[in-house]
Amino acid sequence: MPMTFTATTPWLNCPKPNPKSRLRLFCFPYAGAGASVFRTWANQLPTVEVFSIQPPGRETRLREPCFTKLDAFIQALLPELLPYLGTPFAFFGHSMGALISFELARYLQRSQLPIPQHLFVSGRRAPQLPALDPSIHQLPRTEFLQGLQSYNGIPESVLHNSDLMDLFLPILKADFSIIETYKYREDTPLSCSISTFGGFQDIKVSRDSLDAWRTQTSNLFTLQMFPGDHFYLNQHPDFLLAAIMAALNPNI
Repeated sequence: MPMTFTATTPWLNCPKPNPKSRLRLFCFPYAGAGASVFRTWANQLPTVEVFSIQPPGRETRLREPCFTKLDAFIQALLPELLPYLGTPFAFFGHSMGALISFELARYLQRSQLPIPQHLFVSGRRAPQLPALDPSIHQLPRTEFLQGLQSYNGIPESVLHNSDLMDLFLPILKADFSIIETYKYREDTPLSCSISTFGGFQDIKVSRDSLDAWRTQTSNLFTLQMFPGDHFYLNQHPDFLLAAIMAALNPNI
């Protein structure tokens, strides 16, 4: 039985340690979010030990500076994460989190370190595809907020609350900098399986752009769509979690 222990690094949150688990699932949040977006997942993944990534600059790490570049983010996270990779594991990432988890998996593979048994990427166009939207992270406040509205991820009550937006704006701008300054580099396809997920009503991420992830693995590839928009995982989490459990079942 693999050893299970509570995370002792601020980068990881494990609210429900699972000593009976044979697999860990590391979850990477979307832009502007923190570990709390996955706080209930352990309840619906009873045979998996769920760890949520907690990036600097939000929630319990509010006083720390945010990262603005993907490579720097990964280099800071990696030494904190490595002690937890002795147990078989998988990655899940949504939107920005999909990009981070993918590049982290590629770094692990290049470095001949343990790689995830399965990579779940959600709500993110395949990394080799060109960006469709103009860059917004350097725009003034008003124009930046207008650009955010198309994602339908921030309630109107928050968008129009000046105090809350003063808190969230630096986080969102930093995260969009990570996304918008990312440069894809050709590399060997991952040897782990990849599952891609998306929302039927997501106007940002089409089925075809999710299907393009298949070239990033030499192993099994699957694609599933669910009701909802870009944030379908918050609107209908049961469908997504059932799909994750079904994919992981042979390993747990």
